Parts: sequence; structure tokens; C-alpha cells
Amino acid sequence: MNGPSAHSGPHWRRVMAALANRDARTAYAQIVLGEDVHADAKEQRRARAIAILLVAGLVEPSGDNRYQAAETVFRELLSQQPKRQPKTGVDRFLRLGRIDRYPASAADRRELLAWIVSEAIQPGEDLTERQVNERLLSYTEDVVLLRRYLVDFGLLERTASGSSYCRPE
Repeated sequence: MNGPSAHSGPHWRRVMAALANRDARTAYAQIVLGEDVHADAKEQRRARAIAILLVAGLVEPSGDNRYQAAETVFRELLSQQPKRQPKTGVDRFLRLGRIDRYPASAADRRELLAWIVSEAIQPGEDLTERQVNERLLSYTEDVVLLRRYLVDFGLLERTASGSSYCRPE
């Protein structure tokens, strides 16, 4: 498939890939501003940048080897609805890999917490409170609450002095 189909419209990945390419991004800016594209660049780089923009649907030919910015590409991208798959397991409680909400049921909460501790801390690893907090920050802004839940559920043990934490073996 060389370009967006008439039925599906542009695809966000192609648009983002085009804009991530320095030559294509520069060419797109020049086209939007009505300037000549890469007037001083090598013809091969210019042609490659234009091809990337055409495939992404960001530009369209306007005649005489010139191009114009596609008028509707961003509106079409915004109107596309993502296909949502039903979430299962701990994913039901996460958004972009971070805790969106804590489960109401103790069994689901334990499952979520067990997954987090298995991802963040190795069994038997001794960590300071600060190290634990740094690792838990990947999952929530409220690391104190998460750390407390992990301790309460027996998934993280704290020394009597409170100076270090470890995941039980």
C-alpha cells in the first residue's frame, strides 16, 4: 500500500513518521509557507521528503511540480475513532501503564499490586524508601499510598527501623 486509501483516510502513524523525519518536516513547513521545497538541497533528498509527505497524505500535487498542504488531513485524523479492545486483567485499572484507579475488590487490588511489585522490584532486593518511591513513581504520583498498599498486602516488607524495603522471596 503506497498511500492512504480513499476509504480509510490518513493514518496517524504515517503522519507522525513523516513529521519525525527532518527533511520531510522541513519540506512540509516550506510547502505550508508557500516556499520552494529544499531549493538548495540535493534532488534525491527533496524527492524522498516529498514522497514521504505524499504517502502520509500531508501534501498533494498542485501542478507544475509543486505541492500544497492537504486541507483536511488533521481534521480526518481527529475524526477517526480508535478501535477499542475490551481491557482485561490489570489493564482494566491502568491508563498508559499508570494506575488510573484502584480496584474496589480486594482480589483485583491484590492482582494489580502484585503485578506492579513484580515489574518494579526484584525478589530479595533491598531498597531504601527513596529507591522504592522512585520506582513506584512510574505507576502513580501518590507513591506513599501505593507503597502502603504493597506493605499492607504483604507484597513489600519494611524493616522494623523503616530504613529499607524488600520484596519477599
